[in-house]
Amino acid sequence: MMRWGKRLLVILLVTVMMLGSFVGCGSGGSGGNESTSSSDSAAVSSDSETTSGDDAAVQIGEPDAVFGDGGTVLKIVSGSENQELEPILETYANDNDVTIEMSYMGSLDIMRMLGDEEIPVDAVWPASSLWLNAGDENHVIKHTESISITPVVFGIRQSLAEELGFVGRDVSVQDLLTAIEDNKLRFCMTSATQSNSGASAYIGFLYALLENPEVISEEDLQDEALQTQVRELLAGVDRSSGSSDWLKDMFLEGDFDAMVNYECLIIAANEELEARGEETLYTVYPYDGLSLADSPLGYVDGGDDEKEEAFLALQEYLLSDAVQDQIQQTGRRSSFVGVSEENKSVFRADWGLQPDRVLSPIKMPASDVLFEALDLYQTDFKKPSLNVYCLDYSGSMSGTGNEQLVAAMEQLLIQENARKNYLQASENEVNILIPFDDTILGEHYAEGNGSELENLYDIVAEESTGGGTDMYQAAAHGLEMLVGFELSNYTPAIILLSDGVSGGYFSEFQETYEHVAEVTGVRVPVFSIMFGDADPEQLEELADYTNARVFDGRENLTEAFRSVKGYN
Repeated sequence: MMRWGKRLLVILLVTVMMLGSFVGCGSGGSGGNESTSSSDSAAVSSDSETTSGDDAAVQIGEPDAVFGDGGTVLKIVSGSENQELEPILETYANDNDVTIEMSYMGSLDIMRMLGDEEIPVDAVWPASSLWLNAGDENHVIKHTESISITPVVFGIRQSLAEELGFVGRDVSVQDLLTAIEDNKLRFCMTSATQSNSGASAYIGFLYALLENPEVISEEDLQDEALQTQVRELLAGVDRSSGSSDWLKDMFLEGDFDAMVNYECLIIAANEELEARGEETLYTVYPYDGLSLADSPLGYVDGGDDEKEEAFLALQEYLLSDAVQDQIQQTGRRSSFVGVSEENKSVFRADWGLQPDRVLSPIKMPASDVLFEALDLYQTDFKKPSLNVYCLDYSGSMSGTGNEQLVAAMEQLLIQENARKNYLQASENEVNILIPFDDTILGEHYAEGNGSELENLYDIVAEESTGGGTDMYQAAAHGLEMLVGFELSNYTPAIILLSDGVSGGYFSEFQETYEHVAEVTGVRVPVFSIMFGDADPEQLEELADYTNARVFDGRENLTEAFRSVKGYN
């Protein structure tokens, strides 16, 4: 079994040189009545079905969606962006006597899984070819084909795009930066170290701000003017996410000006906004920093001829003209040179979409330069995080539960561990720890990424368990602590772990939440981690109210904490 850590990331970056672009796309969807899908649950994330750590094999839990009931079973692990294609998969499974089991996880976890001695699936379908090339050192993946293509774009509220003068003309990254510097534009974007769309946008920004050199060098990254511009551009990020699909959902439930996302997700968002009678987004293609995306489907060669034959039949179906036409109808492209006449109506000109645009990918920098660029994003360029960890130390957490909590926090607070997943803190990041049972047990503060932060781990490890549970009181206390900060300088979040049914009152939390939102001007998300016998309805209520998400830590608490940190 391979050891993954910094070595994994180096491998990833070397591979990027071989690719013309970062890739991925999709929007949430569901199959028909004959399928089961975790996408039916609005708040609970299944990202926690994998394990992390240098030695741990990636685990696949129960599938998120099952289509058909045929004798041949194809187990596919996929990025969640492919949920939009579930109806197509269901039709195929029902018509061809096969069962398709879909499990959704992040591309980094798919890459990690490919390094394991045993791969527990028949096919992989990540957001990007990058992850396959980086992870498949054992050369077990074959028959890889790209299923669709989409560019990464800005979607800006129509009225704001008109006010900024972006409608009907070419827009540069510098134009976007000027709007941000003038406090006229704020946007949502996924993390560049956790998501393809965020990474693609970020590298595009760098190229554009450097006036599109033939290749980015290490010297370029140290240019003070560039660093200042990148910080100013990323200061325009209102909310972050570890998932492009969830970013779209968050945008639809919030009050935001714009988002950076895949073209197909801008289309999906607009379809919902229009159906609700709300203002739609105008699509802006930054001409000097446009990055592309694809969706590669590859077979895991396990020596089973029957499964290989079933895989090839499915892939042939997805690449057929008729199905490619259906895929285009979801807002994805089949080539770099436009879409069919029949589907141009999907790419509406009044939404700023350009179906005839010829797509040209940006060139990736050398591996060591890209590695440095991503490291600078995480530790220097992006807006620093302000994390408030509310951790349950009630009596039911004693023993194994507390041990798992300590192990999970070790992956975030000990920076050597955090660096393995690009979750390390910046020098301006703030982390606050609030242990609780049915009372507040204390509050502990750390700024930066040095010993002060790692000392929080000692507090986590030494805190005793006992008492009841009142997560509402803890979350409200965390919100009150944020009042003293200028939240526009941070991406703030409450990260709450609870393992039991909570006492206290949601209404009292609501009262505090609205007061803090009025004082600070920011509606802070409360991300929750479900553990033990926690009440999912209580956690989902918090997530829905604060436009956040619940992560299921019952199978793997460490992975749940890793996932939620990727959203901030």
